[in-house]
Amino acid sequence: MKIHLVDGTYELFRAYFALPSISAPDGREVGAVRGLVQTLINLLRQPDVTHVAVAFDTEILSFRNQLFDGYKTGEGTPPELLAQFPLAERVAAALGLVVWPMTEFEADDALGAAAVRWQDAQGVEQIVLCSPDKDLAQVVRGDRVVTLDRRRDVITNEDGVREKFGVGPESIPDYLGLVGDSADGIPGIPRWGAKGTAQVLDHYGHIEAIPADAADWAINVRGAKSLATSLSDNMEAAILYRQLATLRLDVPLSEELEDLEWQGTPREPYQTLCDELGFGRLREGVGRWAES
Repeated sequence: MKIHLVDGTYELFRAYFALPSISAPDGREVGAVRGLVQTLINLLRQPDVTHVAVAFDTEILSFRNQLFDGYKTGEGTPPELLAQFPLAERVAAALGLVVWPMTEFEADDALGAAAVRWQDAQGVEQIVLCSPDKDLAQVVRGDRVVTLDRRRDVITNEDGVREKFGVGPESIPDYLGLVGDSADGIPGIPRWGAKGTAQVLDHYGHIEAIPADAADWAINVRGAKSLATSLSDNMEAAILYRQLATLRLDVPLSEELEDLEWQGTPREPYQTLCDELGFGRLREGVGRWAES
């Protein structure tokens, strides 16, 4: 079997910015939610999709905001989009899917924790992380745990992570800590660009293993002296930024693997919700109804 773990927050954002505005009969904006329903239905129609869970950032804040004031928040997110998050969780559940609404943690933490928990479970052939988020590259493992950018239809395995970032999955948090990640509000360390960082981490693996003096480096890197000086001056920040980029794999998930098996969509609750939201064309569009 394959387990498909979906970043519902990403899919909701993608639908909001890609699709036209739609109003429910009561006037609520529901365009992004409609797009989410459609993309989840499309996923469920695929023959190899049997076990699915969807994670959402119910609060666009997490423990990371307590560690670093500059970490991403919901500031700047359109109110019309924020208002659709509760509906998004409702429709995913109405489709018969396991939903993980994150508050203290983030959606990526839940997806990463699930991938690590079930990657060696009996009968599991592959875990597919349905998200293009760079953070998830750290839990990619061979061809067994991969990421899927559904918009571009690109699968990234462990070799793909190395090709894209120049380092293996185990060094991704260090890489993001040094280079930074603007999407998450992680500024990175001055002078540490993608190329030099990949070259250094490909050899040393982790930030603490990098010698403080460039003269002790076992590799030739352009601007090594300035890189070493910058890292030495900002070591505390680099360790913090890596912590921000590191997935929390201890997220408490109450489900067992068998709970993720999609049994079909419960007809009455799903169609009632479609009527509430004005999704008439989607009332009959699911691939399979759950048995009563």
